[in-house]
Amino acid sequence: MRRVYLDHSATTPVDPEVAELMLTYYTTKFGNPSSIHSFGREAKKALEDARQQVANFIGAKPEEITFTSGGTEADNMAIIGAALANRKKGNHIIASAVEHHAVLDTCTYLEKQGYKLTVLPVDEYGLVKVEDVSAALTPETILVTIMHANNEVGTIQPIAEIGKLLKGKGIVFHTDAVQSLGKIPVNVDELGVDLLTASAHKIYGPKGVGCLYIRKGTRIQALVHGGGQERKRRSGTENTPGIIGFGKACELASQRMEEDNARIIDLRDKMIKGILDKIDCVQLNGHPTQRVPNNVNVSVEYIEGESMLLSLDMQGIAASSGSACTSGSLDPSHVLLAMGICHEIAHGSLRFTLGRDNTAEDVDHVLNVLPGIVERLRAMSPLYDKERGCESCTLKR
Repeated sequence: MRRVYLDHSATTPVDPEVAELMLTYYTTKFGNPSSIHSFGREAKKALEDARQQVANFIGAKPEEITFTSGGTEADNMAIIGAALANRKKGNHIIASAVEHHAVLDTCTYLEKQGYKLTVLPVDEYGLVKVEDVSAALTPETILVTIMHANNEVGTIQPIAEIGKLLKGKGIVFHTDAVQSLGKIPVNVDELGVDLLTASAHKIYGPKGVGCLYIRKGTRIQALVHGGGQERKRRSGTENTPGIIGFGKACELASQRMEEDNARIIDLRDKMIKGILDKIDCVQLNGHPTQRVPNNVNVSVEYIEGESMLLSLDMQGIAASSGSACTSGSLDPSHVLLAMGICHEIAHGSLRFTLGRDNTAEDVDHVLNVLPGIVERLRAMSPLYDKERGCESCTLKR
């Protein structure tokens, strides 16, 4: 059976060059970077070289990069750390309704600790309006956190415009760039952010490692104490092989991104057109053009997404119905609900996310298989009028 992986926003395979390099630091160059002997110095140099690679990829200085266990920890560190460091200045935080739960749940935690939280709405494409950010600002606002690209529908937010709005106001600006890094250009100065979250396993690096960019001069309180690693911002023995793998993945992404994107966009557009042409009562979710190159998110009326996913999996196709971090939840996507999509239709969402190794044949396989799956499941659905077909469809095309 042909196997097709189309869930690259959940995770990516580790690039062979990354895996080969990491293996060395698990076996022969295994020193602790804090040790002063040659084994430790060897590991320390490689770690700092990786820090430079990550910094180069986002236009930062190496001393502004703090390594973490991944995107979730970096989001927590950014939001809680900035809130604690600035609590004497105010207690108001602004986020969007479509943030990853690593951001929203962290903001909700702070709200329970006495901070005030404003959650901004989005339009039908999942876009935050800059004027809504402006209107939400108060003298007590200390932090704004808006993701760069949405993990479910792929919509790219106007981060640079928001950065210009906040410049000089003394408000910390954080963006979660986990889903944009490696897919579109990410430059911290052009975006105007003070804090930026990234993760290695979304860009063909290893799981269990990420980073938080902290602009020089931005105050943040450490959450993990003990050994004083990472300039006392995040204590604990560094995941040296993972960090080195992250650095290599950034280097490779910087070399390949333009070429990869040109091919992936063609595949994405072919998949979107094919699905909309072959299946009735389907809509594309997210912004039609202002989206990351690899994302295809659709809602299929009269069917639950889970049933489609299981049927696709039986045909060797791996996709998702939203964020991998909430795939076990029976609740519909909070992102789609925030975009104004009703519960019933939000339940029928599919997310296909293409990657470096996908081919036109992979897309053809999906387009050959999916219409039959939809037809079979609709035939069993009590919501689908078999005589009228999709005449009563409420979806936009």
